Amino acid sequence: MAAPAEPVPLSGVAWASSPAALPAAWTPITSTVEGAAANFGKGFGQKSSYFLCQSSQAGPGDVVADVQVLGERTALPAGYSYAQEFLEPRTAISKKKRVCVRLVPVGTAELVVFDIKLSGKNKAIPHYVKIGEIGSFAIWCKKGHAPKPKPLPKPRNISLTLKQLSLETAESNQAKMEFPSEKSATHFGSKHTSLKRHDSIYEASNLYGISEAMWMHCTELLHIPSQNSITAC
Repeated sequence: MAAPAEPVPLSGVAWASSPAALPAAWTPITSTVEGAAANFGKGFGQKSSYFLCQSSQAGPGDVVADVQVLGERTALPAGYSYAQEFLEPRTAISKKKRVCVRLVPVGTAELVVFDIKLSGKNKAIPHYVKIGEIGSFAIWCKKGHAPKPKPLPKPRNISLTLKQLSLETAESNQAKMEFPSEKSATHFGSKHTSLKRHDSIYEASNLYGISEAMWMHCTELLHIPSQNSITAC
């Protein structure tokens, strides 16, 4: 079962003379929770009517942190602005009571507005807060904690990782060249010692052979009679 989608905060509140006059991503509130038509303006000596509208757009930008209904003699609070207007040329909105909103960048407010509903003056809407009345309608808004933005995964620095690996490989190779293993040193040392040992044996045997040959030659010379002695005999 798929998880329910997170609610999206409102990104704006406006007045429109008709649903056709609204830009994309705006939704008119055309009826109350009781099902009655939510046309403002009629009954006040005005021929034209208008609707309260709201917009919800996910992504970067501003969100509605608060909505208020002000009387004509109430000054606009700091940080608030009047609701936008998408009206036809001959449509006018009553200034006796006006809707204002406080827009803040996404992620900077703890509480935001998620929805606006209309009802009759004697009707209560659960989980909604009444912000005021205009004409024969009560205006309600639903507030909640702003959704936390999902953290983006940090990109891995591949070039830095490869550089570190190459440095580690170079250091390892250099260490092997400067400090040969004990086994290799023992091998070379034993071979060198063996060669020296063999060389010394060969040298001793050669000396012994030369000395023996000289001795035998001298002995032969001593045992050979001289020519004078033979002649004399």
